[in-house]
Amino acid sequence: MTKLSPSILAADPLRLGDALTLAYTTGCDELHFDVMDAHFVPNLSFGPALLSAMKKQQPDMVYDVHLMLSDPLQYVDVFAQAGANILTVHQEANDFEACIRRIRELGMQAGASLKPATPAQALQPWLAQLDRVLLMTVEPGFGGQKLMLDVLPKAQKLRQMGFADEIEADGGIGLSNMKLLADSGINVLVMGTAFFKAENPAGVAQAVHAL
Repeated sequence: MTKLSPSILAADPLRLGDALTLAYTTGCDELHFDVMDAHFVPNLSFGPALLSAMKKQQPDMVYDVHLMLSDPLQYVDVFAQAGANILTVHQEANDFEACIRRIRELGMQAGASLKPATPAQALQPWLAQLDRVLLMTVEPGFGGQKLMLDVLPKAQKLRQMGFADEIEADGGIGLSNMKLLADSGINVLVMGTAFFKAENPAGVAQAVHAL
């Protein structure tokens, strides 16, 4: 079964609590929580206080936290305390190896993310320490971009390199192209507007799970 991790970044900012409830009640597997510092990527987003509040409101949701930060090591402990279940950091960021080690020490699932231009081979030394790889299928920073199809072969490359755990993709994903990603070996789909702006979000979740 393919998993759905809707991105809270695409929800109505005045109704984030309702968005969390929607994701949970429609059977979404995770909630994708983008953290941006306006340095590593050209945008600002949420901090640990919001994650902590969501964890208190819905403790049973799996929180899939993606740190798009230049110096993520400073925040690994902070987001662990706030309630992250899966913590993903960029291979291109500072102190990547130390971040992965600390994430695992704190009992979270460890994820590594790659920007579109970074090859899958960049993760070769750390694959055995990772629970998932997040492939950015757009340039990270803003929602609403078009899926970059040339990123998809990275999933097959990761499998050829021996990575057997979860491969996630984020950026430009919707009902029209989700099967293409699943067929490429990607088994966790991040959807923003395609879920939160859908007429039938529950139907979106069911369609992803049926892949």
